[in-house]
Amino acid sequence: MIAIGDRLPAATFKVKTDAGTSEMTTDDVFAGKKVVLFAVPGAFTPTCSMNHLPGYLENAEAIKAKGVDTIAVVSVNDHYVMGAWAAATKAGDKILFLADGAAKFTTAAGLDLDLSGGGLGVRSKRYAMIVEDGVVKSLDIEENPGQATVSGAAAVIEKL
Repeated sequence: MIAIGDRLPAATFKVKTDAGTSEMTTDDVFAGKKVVLFAVPGAFTPTCSMNHLPGYLENAEAIKAKGVDTIAVVSVNDHYVMGAWAAATKAGDKILFLADGAAKFTTAAGLDLDLSGGGLGVRSKRYAMIVEDGVVKSLDIEENPGQATVSGAAAVIEKL
């Protein structure tokens, strides 16, 4: 599993935009930037939609005021679902929604979680990390994917 001090694995995400679909590599997202990346097991799922994401939306300005260039959320969902989630939550340009549809980034980072028992298949653990120029500076993984405490916006703000 990825750890503090490690470089993020190379991967390509899909992003839904007004112009269509684009691809972004880990370099596009993280190179030369300070990024808060949080991960959710699934877009539109209860904890993700009612607790985790709203905290980042409400605190986006406070997070960026701490020198953060980008706030991004990643999920093992396709880019259409992530685009719909961004639209439904009115995230605008506050948060970058990264689709890791085949879980390549998630598994390469060792942050995958098998939720097949719940009918979801391979998903991401719920976590938050602070990344500087592609290197993990902070990583907090939830022990229970149904909670968003150590990976929530308030916890990240304290670390910044």
